[in-house]
Amino acid sequence: MQTKTPQTKIAIFGRVFNSSVTAYVDDLIAHLVDCQVEITIYDEFYEFLKRESSCRKDFTTFSNYHDLPKDIDFMLSLGGDGTMLAAVSIIRDSGIPIAGINFGRLGFLANIPKNEIEKAIDQILSGNYTIQERALLSVQATNKELFNGENFALNDITVFRYDTSSMITVDAKINNELLNSYWADGLIIATPTGSTAYSLSCGGPIIMPGSGNFVITPISPHNLNVRPLVVSENISLNLKIDSRTENFILSCDSKSETLPIDTELIITKAPFRINLIRLENDSYFSTLREKLLWGIDVRNY
Repeated sequence: MQTKTPQTKIAIFGRVFNSSVTAYVDDLIAHLVDCQVEITIYDEFYEFLKRESSCRKDFTTFSNYHDLPKDIDFMLSLGGDGTMLAAVSIIRDSGIPIAGINFGRLGFLANIPKNEIEKAIDQILSGNYTIQERALLSVQATNKELFNGENFALNDITVFRYDTSSMITVDAKINNELLNSYWADGLIIATPTGSTAYSLSCGGPIIMPGSGNFVITPISPHNLNVRPLVVSENISLNLKIDSRTENFILSCDSKSETLPIDTELIITKAPFRINLIRLENDSYFSTLREKLLWGIDVRNY
């Protein structure tokens, strides 16, 4: 008796986009249908597609982590890096691999070009890819639940001053030992993935994924000899903030909350990792050279 090959199941996550990329989305979905892939789409994005494109009206949908089918083979994120970060909130600890198609600008995480969609999909469907695990950060407060339980970040967790031109003071302890009292506009705690984002723009180092480290980067510190610090991913970081306004802002990737200064934070490595799909000839260092012009010297050209 011949065994039937299981049908590939994918989830599509996206947000409202410019009409200039509508044709690419239509072509993507048509190609997936031609490949006999079972598709489920993020419901808010699906409503947008039904209004703005020629997308079919009979796909199943999901709205959050809880109703995302756990037998999905992989997820496609359609948009830029911000969309990719939002998709992580849906995937969480499910282990579902994710690939990003870049409809944005930089495309560091969502690095599949929109003019190479069919080629990329064919590679993924044929299993011609590798999985790269990425560490996340988790943040907890001593007196409340944060971000409705979505208290994890693939890029960075950051505290900022709120509604004032005055700096804040961030007392930081590592494993209950005093690290420093940062007098600055804020403090960034970044993963290796996030080391090429906000942390990098504030003078932090680039950290290779899988290195087992995080980086603590002050934002415009008043004391100029306070520099970014690379720490083990296994530490526990406690933060206590003092500010003239009695509040501060906490961001967790693309999410943010305003908190009172009596809120103490505990930041640790998240108990799960995200699986990024990486295609052939797609390496971390080639991405650095292409997206950040890393190591490019005009004298060589």
